[in-house]
Amino acid sequence: MAQAIAVATDAGIATVALTRPDFYNAFDLDAIEEIADALLTLGADDAVRAVVVTGAGRAFCAGGDLRWAAGFPAGAPAAFHQLASRFHVAITEIRRMPKPVIAAINGPAAGGGFSLALACDLRVMAESAVLKQAYTSSGLCLDGASSWTLPRLVGLARALEIVASDPVISARQAESWGLATRVVPDGDALTSAQALARELARGSVSAFAACKQLLTDAFDSALESQLERERSAISGCAAHADGIEGLAAFVAKRKPQFGSR
Repeated sequence: MAQAIAVATDAGIATVALTRPDFYNAFDLDAIEEIADALLTLGADDAVRAVVVTGAGRAFCAGGDLRWAAGFPAGAPAAFHQLASRFHVAITEIRRMPKPVIAAINGPAAGGGFSLALACDLRVMAESAVLKQAYTSSGLCLDGASSWTLPRLVGLARALEIVASDPVISARQAESWGLATRVVPDGDALTSAQALARELARGSVSAFAACKQLLTDAFDSALESQLERERSAISGCAAHADGIEGLAAFVAKRKPQFGSR
């Protein structure tokens, strides 16, 4: 069986490319297990300071392979149950990963590909790339945490509109709505995302990790609870090697040299 992904690491930047271009990088059970395993490995690797996720060929990712699900021996409900279980491992790892994860959206991102892109911390979109939630047009509902990420990015009313009408969202519209971080010329999504990853990797990964967790928790936290999380987190950052270096650099009026984590 051909591998569904390719992983390359260069100077602390890991690139995970979905490599089923003939299927628009749609994933079946084997493919999503490869993706989840790769993300779990990269998340635990201190030498990796940022991760870029992209697709080979013309698409970012078409999501779950519906033809595979329709032909699943135990039936489509069992197929989606198993597929979502594995997919959600990958999504959870992206959201918990203590380093930046950037989607390089080189082409259409639909269904689970839409959810995968939204789960990433930042999204760099090619000019002609599009987003489409696609689930409801097939009589399905959101998964891959998009019911969680979408309203946080665009607000509840806009999220309901996207669910109800399932529009094809252009890169410029995605940027206007807050779904895309940057829009770049066609062919530049991956190199631009990697350049952004290198830029972020030069910063303090430990500080990024703490802020990522704080911002994630903030939507479901009372003010007093969030303040306590902040107090604990900033104290922990100050005790970390990055915090010690950052404060020393500030006092010495020099540029900090941050370590791995």
